[in-house]
Amino acid sequence: MAQGAEPARTVILTVDDDPGVSRAVARDLRRHYGAGYRIVRAESGESALEALRELKLRGDLVAVILADYRMPQMNGIEFLEQALNVYPGARRVLLTAYADTGAAIDAINVVDLDHYLLKPWDPPEEKLYPVVDDLLTAWRSSDYRPVPATKVVGHRWSARSSQVREFLARNQVPYRWYASDEPEGRRLLEAAGADGRRLPLVVTPECTVLIEPEPADLAAHVGLATTPAADFYDLVVIGGGPAGLGAAVYGASEGLRTVLVERSATGGQAGQSSRIENYLGFPDGVSGAQLTERARRQAGRFGAEILTAREVTGLEVHGPARVVRFPDGSSVAAHSVILATGVSYRQLMAPGCDDLTGRGVYYGSSLTEAASCQGHDVYIVGGANSAGQAAMYLSRGAKSVTLLVRGASLTASMSYYLVQQIEEAPNISVRTRTVVEAAHGEEHLERLALRDVDSGASQIVDAQWMFVFIGAAPLTDWLDGTVLRDERGFILAGPDLTPDGRPPADWPLDRPPYHLETNIPGVFVAGDARAQSAKRVASAVGEGAMAVMLVHRYLEQS
Repeated sequence: MAQGAEPARTVILTVDDDPGVSRAVARDLRRHYGAGYRIVRAESGESALEALRELKLRGDLVAVILADYRMPQMNGIEFLEQALNVYPGARRVLLTAYADTGAAIDAINVVDLDHYLLKPWDPPEEKLYPVVDDLLTAWRSSDYRPVPATKVVGHRWSARSSQVREFLARNQVPYRWYASDEPEGRRLLEAAGADGRRLPLVVTPECTVLIEPEPADLAAHVGLATTPAADFYDLVVIGGGPAGLGAAVYGASEGLRTVLVERSATGGQAGQSSRIENYLGFPDGVSGAQLTERARRQAGRFGAEILTAREVTGLEVHGPARVVRFPDGSSVAAHSVILATGVSYRQLMAPGCDDLTGRGVYYGSSLTEAASCQGHDVYIVGGANSAGQAAMYLSRGAKSVTLLVRGASLTASMSYYLVQQIEEAPNISVRTRTVVEAAHGEEHLERLALRDVDSGASQIVDAQWMFVFIGAAPLTDWLDGTVLRDERGFILAGPDLTPDGRPPADWPLDRPPYHLETNIPGVFVAGDARAQSAKRVASAVGEGAMAVMLVHRYLEQS
């Protein structure tokens, strides 16, 4: 008899492309757990994902997922990685042959694999049931309850609707999307007493109705912290990208009262990456969203506060205190500050792009729009790693992906492994020495005017989707007059402040600035916002950790 029967809708799901094996797994599971759990089986990764999404929409619980490793189109690891986004709390088991145990061990890094099970599992009383029993026990002791989803009603080509969906997705807030011109969307609008002229409409799990909400208001209503719990901390980290999250993890884990302030969503540009394949310890790659979520949870577990949708407008020095100011006039102070503000993608200045942003023109991956690109022609502007990662991700479902690159080749700005993958992808093409001259469309993007840089010849192409990755601008304008920056706005620190061996003129201490310290003692910089930084996820995380080490040194000598 199965232990501890759960509510009737709790599911154990199994997927195997071999019908005989699929039926055998489901039979053994049903025999032992059928009284307390619903056993759902599928014979492909795609059909299993579809089943998981349907279960999610109905509010059902999924306790354990068992997936075969060797499946065509989508192997077990790839399936579990996507299943993780639908049911992150479900326990995950990979069914493998003896020859695949190496892949199973690698999967521990990729999908937080709970167990791998060798086939055949006979007798199940010895090899299958004890494993599943342990996983169900662990699942029941975790916070597996479904989170009521926020509802978003908007227009398909509404820029503000796109921004709200992206904000919720990047902050890991469960939501359901309803088009305003479809029956369920119209029913929600009518129930809220809205005419649909102002969109999006957001309905929170508590049934609060928000129309065209600003990020801070939306964050407060969906359970994200926006206000610091205290007035004074040991460390304020500004920016929630890899550098900021790294600093928050190391600061909080080493006993510093730490608060991280993020203007939009944790992860920064890395959090928007569909796949990071050269980050240490993840041989099969990891999505930016998954890496970000793990780091965010890790920082929270050590006690760091994370504030979302709070923009910082000023930094002041008041004796030993470093005061961070917000637009509403409020502030938070600390002994030290780490600036990890990162960078934003530069805007494409071609005519028409501003008007069509969020309506076919997107900056960064905008992964909430990826599903809508299925079967369409997609254009990506840029030649660095972010553009290459987006091209590979979108090529899975798009009819074609065209990379538009101003330079003569990809090799000057893109990692070798990505260049190879792009060359091997049958539906990705690269147009070098090509720029976007204009974007055209009424309600949404319809056409692009492309120009050959060398010949000057122009061409009009049909296009509904364009994703732009054209270099980075530091988010540091708010530091003007306070922290020294270079001509492009990147923050100067350490040796860059002392090119002649002498500290800046207004430097108040006898010692020179530490390696990541700015011209203000106790204020450090880490990650992409620093002048001459490496612009890599690993180096940003490392600088966040190093900055915390220097904070300790600063506090000891203060």
